[in-house]
Amino acid sequence: MPGDILDNQGRGEASWQWPSIHPEGRKFGAIAGVIALIGWILLGPWVGWPLAVLTLCVLAFFRDPVRVTPQDERAIIAPADGLVTLIGKVAPPRELTVDDGTGSAPMASEPVTRISIFMSVFDVHINRTPIAGTVKRVIYIPGKFVNADLDKASEENERQHILVERSDGLRICFTQIAGLVARRIVPFVKPGDIIACGQRIGLIRFGSRVDVYLPAGTEPKVLMGQKIIAGETVLAQLASSSVIEGIAQ
Repeated sequence: MPGDILDNQGRGEASWQWPSIHPEGRKFGAIAGVIALIGWILLGPWVGWPLAVLTLCVLAFFRDPVRVTPQDERAIIAPADGLVTLIGKVAPPRELTVDDGTGSAPMASEPVTRISIFMSVFDVHINRTPIAGTVKRVIYIPGKFVNADLDKASEENERQHILVERSDGLRICFTQIAGLVARRIVPFVKPGDIIACGQRIGLIRFGSRVDVYLPAGTEPKVLMGQKIIAGETVLAQLASSSVIEGIAQ
């Protein structure tokens, strides 16, 4: 299925399949498996079984399912699985509004809409790019590890900003933010890389958050409290500013 073309007219073939385990997680699964085996041999099943379950949980955390990404130049796609916990007008990250000397133009400092997606330990933690284009900036900032569900996490926590620019000049910034349990942000891309919409760009280990800064004049197509899927859910459509309401039920 990866690489297949599917559409809303029934073209393509789709079936459920076990998600693969990302290579970043295989070493952790192997370590947990060895510990489980040693515990079983030395202390018996009453210790071995819980450790075996823990091994499965570790592998599940690093699962990397196939996603079908809409190929629509108007669409901005969700970069993370999780819950929409914050939507509001804020200034873009200050690190991206200054000239860094690389020749990449800084972002404007005027407020734009930010969508915050909170990932629990039960969500898929592979992050994907909201648009296709060239990676212009990747900025890592060390910081604290407060609850990623809090608004101040955008300014205080360990985080990594990624700026992607399309061939038509459209730019999207999104930020990977480490949380209370997360202790490492793992990038898969670097400045100069050309990436496709929905392509994997990194992961955050063990619970975290991703912020997306929409272009000016664009409003979300998702709601507060909505569960979204990385690489599939349409966060927004360019130049769309209609208000959408939802009912929790």
